[in-house]
Amino acid sequence: MHTLSRCRQRPSLTLLEIAWRWAFGIPTLAVVYFEGARILAATSFAGTGIDSITFTDPMGAAVALSNGISRLWQPMVSVAVWLAPVLALVWVVVSSVGRTLVLRRMVALPANARTGTVILLQLVKLLALGGSLAVWFGALRLASREAIWAPLLAGGEPNLVLYFAIAIVASLGLFTLWGVVSWIFAAAPLLASLEGLGFAASLRAAATRRELRGPMVEINLVMGIVKIALVVLAMVFSATPLPFESVATPEFMHWWYAAVTVWFFAASDFFHVARLMQYVDYARPEKQKLTTDQRPKNTDFHG
Repeated sequence: MHTLSRCRQRPSLTLLEIAWRWAFGIPTLAVVYFEGARILAATSFAGTGIDSITFTDPMGAAVALSNGISRLWQPMVSVAVWLAPVLALVWVVVSSVGRTLVLRRMVALPANARTGTVILLQLVKLLALGGSLAVWFGALRLASREAIWAPLLAGGEPNLVLYFAIAIVASLGLFTLWGVVSWIFAAAPLLASLEGLGFAASLRAAATRRELRGPMVEINLVMGIVKIALVVLAMVFSATPLPFESVATPEFMHWWYAAVTVWFFAASDFFHVARLMQYVDYARPEKQKLTTDQRPKNTDFHG
């Protein structure tokens, strides 16, 4: 709570975090929207049943969506083959530069702070995250094969309870595992910036400083829970106007959903800054802490 209070008293940190994240996110959404619209315009959904989907027939809706996705799959893969690596590389560069800018605003970095090293470390983190997502997707495919397709091919009914049980266990298990092991990928770029270490030295320092492991694992798990809580709150806020749908116009609902989305991402960025601030405190226990009484009172706008 003390860290959250310090972040709230320094709004420029959150604004800077929002600026660099949205500088990447808004053009990315525009590119994805353009490519998606182009694929939809060139795809025919005749005979898939998508136009007749209703909530009263979930199995029929699932079949229709499956047929529609099968029509989209090949063109989507063709675009993702070149678009995903490009966006990943751009994200690595933008996130490294943006995070360094936030750190410079937060603390005094040494003259030899290595942004290039941070970029390489961010790339390693992205590859590790991609590997964990691939394992998660493989677990979901295994669940669908064993719980849905195998019973259907045998002439029986799909075991949805087994499917969701496997999906939930795999999701929570990988979420916990990533929270436990990803602290190294968070500590290494931080040490590269704070101490001017190289690529190998940053990884070595992150792996050997055992005093960082416990606190950073705890922070990662807590922030993961916070992210889930934000998602739940966003869902609740999105559903708030539904009891008044008889008077709420579609235009109002569109603006409402847009406002909830902006709130969700802004709140998420705020907690990213709080996590980074706490990381710095743990990485520099012997240095000057980021306390508000050590900062000029007119550094940021407090109104």
